[in-house]
Amino acid sequence: MRRLTGFLCAGLSLLVLGCGEQGTTSTSGTAGGANQDKKLKLGIVFDTGGRNDKSFNASAWRGAEKTEKELGYEVIGVDSVKLSDYAPNLQALADKGCDVVVGVGITMRTSLQQVAPNYPNTKFVSIDGEPLDMPNVRTLQFKEEEGSFLVGYLAGMMSKTGKLGFVGGMQLPLIEKFHSGYMAGAKMARKDIEVLPAKYTQDWVNTDKAKVAAELLNSSGADIVYHAAGKAGLGVIAAAKDKNFFAIGVDSDQDDVAPGRVLTSMIKNVDEALFMTMKDVKDGKWAAGAVIYDLKSGGVGTSACKFTKDTIGEGKLKMLDDIKAKIVSGEIKVPYDEATYNAFIAGLK
Repeated sequence: MRRLTGFLCAGLSLLVLGCGEQGTTSTSGTAGGANQDKKLKLGIVFDTGGRNDKSFNASAWRGAEKTEKELGYEVIGVDSVKLSDYAPNLQALADKGCDVVVGVGITMRTSLQQVAPNYPNTKFVSIDGEPLDMPNVRTLQFKEEEGSFLVGYLAGMMSKTGKLGFVGGMQLPLIEKFHSGYMAGAKMARKDIEVLPAKYTQDWVNTDKAKVAAELLNSSGADIVYHAAGKAGLGVIAAAKDKNFFAIGVDSDQDDVAPGRVLTSMIKNVDEALFMTMKDVKDGKWAAGAVIYDLKSGGVGTSACKFTKDTIGEGKLKMLDDIKAKIVSGEIKVPYDEATYNAFIAGLK
């Protein structure tokens, strides 16, 4: 595995997304930019949340659009209505001659595992989940727990009731990273904070389920609720607006979904990670395996809190910056599951 560092710093504008000319790709990195002058074709399959989910899929689509605009790639985007659409959609894009086919989301992993071996000359990108040990698949992974720690720390500082909530899409190891980091950050900010038992919608799309879950958490005292539920999580924000509590957005900057009611958003820069991956293809630097994007590299972080900055106050924002610096330096080791969370809590002074 490789951890990418500094990709969202000064070189951010240089990140690019693309795919190779039909029938010309290879599955291992090569020196030079053999594909630089070729018209490349990228196919991207969205999960059931769709490219307009204002969250995870939307971020991936921004990366694809940036690729098309800045590198002149042909981009084909396909939405999925149900999970059984994933494999046929991936296969259809490979059949169309896409040099790179991207599967957006952890629920796409099994379908990629089925389809990729049948197209050895096509590069595949799996976003989230455990790496696929295949010579033509790159997996993009993120340290979601680090960004979640930051929003949890802010929530801990800002809560008036001393109770916080969390709504997840599905109870998966991936979502456990969000939850563990969030709880740990809150506890570091305030030892007596209570994070109520998490609620899961078992769905990435149904906003009504997430709204009901958030309202239940709020009725139990939570005045800030963080969601990691994809499109469904927009229901958490809707509940925050209706019931006058704070939501915390995820993946994309969701602060403007309900201005003033979204305390901050945990940004997961899928767009730039995808953009960088496809630049590697164009420059002949493709390599299969896993690439990890963390807080240090800018792969995760927080929104600018443009609607809540005054409410939060400069002092708390400075404290949040200090915590970020400690994570980046390695002084704070952020937990990512139940075992590491328990160890973290045991070590709190």
